[in-house]
Amino acid sequence: MSSTWKNNISFTVFGESHGAAIGVCMDNVPPGETIDMDKIYEFMARRAPKKDGTSTFRSEKDIPQIISGYHNGKTTGTPLTAIIANTDQHSQDYSNLSRLARPGHADYTGALRYRGFNDVRGGGHFSGRLTAPLCFAGAVAGQILEKRGIYVGAHISEIHGIKDRSFDPINTSKDDIRELRSKDFPVIIDVQGNEMKKEILSARKNQDSVGGIIECIAINVPAGIGSPIFDGLENSIAQLIFGIPAVKGLEFGAGFDAAGMTGSENNDEFYVNDRGIVVTKTNNHGGILGGISSGMPITLKVAVKPTASISKPQETVDYSAMKNETLVIKGRHDPCIVPRAVPCVEAAVNLAVLSHMLEYPNF
Repeated sequence: MSSTWKNNISFTVFGESHGAAIGVCMDNVPPGETIDMDKIYEFMARRAPKKDGTSTFRSEKDIPQIISGYHNGKTTGTPLTAIIANTDQHSQDYSNLSRLARPGHADYTGALRYRGFNDVRGGGHFSGRLTAPLCFAGAVAGQILEKRGIYVGAHISEIHGIKDRSFDPINTSKDDIRELRSKDFPVIIDVQGNEMKKEILSARKNQDSVGGIIECIAINVPAGIGSPIFDGLENSIAQLIFGIPAVKGLEFGAGFDAAGMTGSENNDEFYVNDRGIVVTKTNNHGGILGGISSGMPITLKVAVKPTASISKPQETVDYSAMKNETLVIKGRHDPCIVPRAVPCVEAAVNLAVLSHMLEYPNF
């Protein structure tokens, strides 16, 4: 099933953007883990639309209702299931999309795959709305990891060419991550964030959209997590990252820049530090070698495309009548998805790391 991820932790996301509810069912969550619901709400609120004009005007409270797998504040070990009600749908905005393919969307490919029976309202099951249950699952995983000292954080690295400072790939701390989480617009340099906001508002004014890059880091992941070839830590992270709608690229460590380096420039030399731990002087490998964690911070960057729904007239096709048409998209859409996708990237990495950590001795 395409909406199920199977590993040591397995989970399924379900629902459509304009259906009654969306949700997630997680299996093999360790029993006896304390889950702080207030922290779950805080995590999910970071994905919610902002009121500064940089995101959609659709307003969903996104309060998850746990219906199984949780009792007296702790996980029970049975499937952990949560549903999130949809309460602010404008389905009439999509009345003409049962036959017109929105450029950049999965309307046409979805119609082919599901023989025309897919729900196109708000993007249906292809919608970014489905990242809300992903964030619930990732928030649960994050709390379990943090009890073991593992922290995952992300920030807006770039929007339409305007760049933030990168994470320190060697010395980023949990306090650095917590500070970013507390910000409405998660950037390291606030001045750059203000410039990014101007770019987003300009795109909205011009009935257009912009994309960008999210940088993520996971600290204190012990060495030796993962496997080679097809079940590597990179593989798991990548599979979950590409489950976030609008993601079009992913790199670890130096990523594509490594292609322009020599071996002596790219290789990270090992040494034993003053605590008697094997580390590397640099971190071009992004904390993963051969699909297995090295003990250095895991670093990755995620490319997010511009929002596909824009208000400008666009050429398309009526695929039921097989004729050319012009489409003007209605509805409430983000001029930039990147800020709201930051916790989604964290959630994906939390789930991948936790799944592999379950194989770690004495977890």
